[in-house]
Amino acid sequence: NEEKQDMKLKRKPAFPGGVHPTDGSDKALSMNAAAKPYWPDTVTILSEQTFGGKCRFLVKPGDHVTEGQLIGEPETFMAAPLHASVTGKVTDIREVDSQGRRLLACIIKRDGEHREARQPYQKEIAAIDSISKEDILAGIRDGGLTGMGGAGFPTHRKYETEKPVDALLINGAECEPYLTCDYRLMLEDGYGLINGIRLLLKGSGADRAYLCVEDNKPEAIENLKKILPLLPQDEAPVTLSVLPAKYPQGGERQLIQAVLGREVPMGGLPADAGVIVSNVGTARAAADMILGNLPLTRRIVTVTGLVKNPGNYLVPVGTSAGELIRLSGGVTEPENRVIAGGPMTGPCAAEHWDGKGDLFYVTKNTSGILVLKDFSSQEQPCIRCSGCETVCPAGLVPYQIDFAYLEGDYDLCEKLYASECIACGCCSYICPAKRELSFRTRSARDIVKQRMRERAVKKS
Repeated sequence: NEEKQDMKLKRKPAFPGGVHPTDGSDKALSMNAAAKPYWPDTVTILSEQTFGGKCRFLVKPGDHVTEGQLIGEPETFMAAPLHASVTGKVTDIREVDSQGRRLLACIIKRDGEHREARQPYQKEIAAIDSISKEDILAGIRDGGLTGMGGAGFPTHRKYETEKPVDALLINGAECEPYLTCDYRLMLEDGYGLINGIRLLLKGSGADRAYLCVEDNKPEAIENLKKILPLLPQDEAPVTLSVLPAKYPQGGERQLIQAVLGREVPMGGLPADAGVIVSNVGTARAAADMILGNLPLTRRIVTVTGLVKNPGNYLVPVGTSAGELIRLSGGVTEPENRVIAGGPMTGPCAAEHWDGKGDLFYVTKNTSGILVLKDFSSQEQPCIRCSGCETVCPAGLVPYQIDFAYLEGDYDLCEKLYASECIACGCCSYICPAKRELSFRTRSARDIVKQRMRERAVKKS
């Protein structure tokens, strides 16, 4: 039995499928660039920080607001409270263009200088004995915390589950190519991160937290290894879990499978497997709110790719993406595509951008602004190579779902489990015929899930 246990410990954790889309040169563009604080003159805070997460503004033009002040309350399940990200005057409440949509936004003109000093919880292990689980849950909710890895799901929804949770996974994998914002956070603000993890662990009621980092971030790993031994021995433990670099390691289901060997049931959530997953940025934001009384109003954003000076910026929510690109020296390729996020999952915000305008505005879940060379490809007939099936981390057969979707056969899409697509993009990346597998499989997923919801409503 001891021999089997030793073999289990030595075995590299993994999940099925996945790809290795880069050689590391993409992250090298910005990983050594420390996060620079930047305060724009004006911020444009969207009423929807994530799709479907609509808030109602509580302020009007002419109002003076202070940083951290509540300015928007949730109107939908996917929304979290909104706070002013700068101190200044509300100049307008109006609709703005945001990646092909018109959304209501609060525009604030900043006044005065922002002075910042590192707080005690950013320099040492904080005392949290007197902070109750209820205090932590209230802080997560009132601070407007959301998933900062891309999804933007309200954090309090995860932690208020009635299902038994025994493990908390803190996602620092940052498997998406080019992005290094989480890496810089782990390297520059290790104490703030660890203190935030301790708070989330206490709030979750789990037995243990696992801080999950890919092995292509050795400096961040070493920094965290220096801090973790300083934690109080009478607290639930926080373990560093170093994972082999593979995309999409940071997907919730893939992370749970790689670290814990558990599978989330079809149609279920991580809590159904006894797990909560939060991004490192969310954990850091928990420390800010609960220990520093500062709601989620800022985040680190990677600006990289075909820009003169790739880097990382610590900016208030509502900062113009176009302004950040210009701050990075501007684009170096006129035939470009600007991506909101990373290349595998981020939507295209502009093509052949000329350096003018705002493009879009930083939200709580904006991890990166990426400029790539524009390209065009012609879809070819599927050659039945099954490459997409081999790399799909959800165990699907994307080319079959693709055919069913194009035929409008949504019953077949459901039988092929399109509802379980995680929209990672691996299928499109690997396809030699350049088929839009990811787009159509994701579209099939959304249709199937809507049909399932409608059936559930009829039954009730």
